[in-house]
Amino acid sequence: MNTDAPTKRPGGRSARVRAAVHGAAVALVAERGADQVTLPAVAERAGVNSSTIYRRWGTLAALLADIAQHRGESGAPPLVGDLRTDLENQAVWTLAELSRPGGIAFFRAEVAPDVDDRHEGLRECLRRVGERFRPVLDTARERGDTPPPPSLEQVLDRIVAPLYFRVVFSIPGTDEAYVRELVGGFVGEPGPGA
Repeated sequence: MNTDAPTKRPGGRSARVRAAVHGAAVALVAERGADQVTLPAVAERAGVNSSTIYRRWGTLAALLADIAQHRGESGAPPLVGDLRTDLENQAVWTLAELSRPGGIAFFRAEVAPDVDDRHEGLRECLRRVGERFRPVLDTARERGDTPPPPSLEQVLDRIVAPLYFRVVFSIPGTDEAYVRELVGGFVGEPGPGA
């Protein structure tokens, strides 16, 4: 009799279920809006039992927050070695993630209605966003850029916060050109064609 504990299979059934559920939830949020999506509807679309979703995520908010975290971990643009370009690329990617169908709904899901959960969700979101920009600043410091690159806190205050604010409040003109102008004004270099 084998007494060894079973090992998890990376990329096994659990990963397939998560991918199916994430895909179904993203599609439903894009089609209906987050306020019209239910866990049973996600289960039906994903082809899994509702109990699987309830057991793993418990609530729609928890599922959407998991999707937001997963989406934030993949697809970031590579660094090219120029502070302004790298900041622009990360900021454009951040805006694209927020702006795509359901993007803001996933952000809002991280900001749960319970005060303690909301604070934790905001801290986690801020940590993940900071991790997108930290390598840009670290690489610029290692290169010895002059003037030295700004702090991460300055980047969050001057680039990231305006993006989130403008997307949350659906301010017109929040597009790639706005992002490039925002970064250019912050870094203090003339924009392309100036």
